[in-house]
Amino acid sequence: MITLRDIKANDNFCALIKWAGKCMETKGYTEHGIRHCSYVSTTARNILSSLDYPERVRELAAIAGYIHDIGNSVNRKNHGPTGACLAFPLLMEMGMDIDEICMITSAVGNHEEETGSAVNEVSAAIIIADKSDAHRTRVGRGKYNPEDIHDRVNYAIRQSKVMVDSDSRIIQFSIEMDKTSSVMEFMQIYMTRMIMCENAAKYLGCEFQLVANGQPINNQSVISGGRVDEESA
Repeated sequence: MITLRDIKANDNFCALIKWAGKCMETKGYTEHGIRHCSYVSTTARNILSSLDYPERVRELAAIAGYIHDIGNSVNRKNHGPTGACLAFPLLMEMGMDIDEICMITSAVGNHEEETGSAVNEVSAAIIIADKSDAHRTRVGRGKYNPEDIHDRVNYAIRQSKVMVDSDSRIIQFSIEMDKTSSVMEFMQIYMTRMIMCENAAKYLGCEFQLVANGQPINNQSVISGGRVDEESA
């Protein structure tokens, strides 16, 4: 069976991830390279692990998370479906089972908030993992622009993490922001993404909670324990 290690060792996927990151950097977007891909991969795997999904499903989530943004090597617009189309023949060439390929490509093709939605458990985990990667490390070194709301918001986030309470079926995304931006500005650019996370959590039979600076934004209760799946850094 094809594993994440095989994907990481594949020259074609490595090139696509490299070029996706370069294209996004040139356009002035936040970081979309190896760091982001690795974060989404690990977080998606851990979400499904915390919810006791089978090991193979977790591995497929890790693979999908790692390659989810390769469509940016072509264009930012419709990069989800484009990435799925790029991944399909490469995974076929590697000898992956067709059902597993479809699980991965449907997740890749549905992770954008413009047209996507959770269509399977891998897809749901990818959505939450991708949209929760908000952190100052996503702002390129030496490229911080205080006039850019995306730079301001991401740079203000000192800590962000995803926690899963498997007993209560709660997935919590919490952020700690300094005063260089505000929760209001965060919501300006992340509102549709957080709604997408709510729907993805529902697909997994969970409730999604957003917490900013210790204050619940969309629900009243706050997880005090639970498993920390991945911290953006």
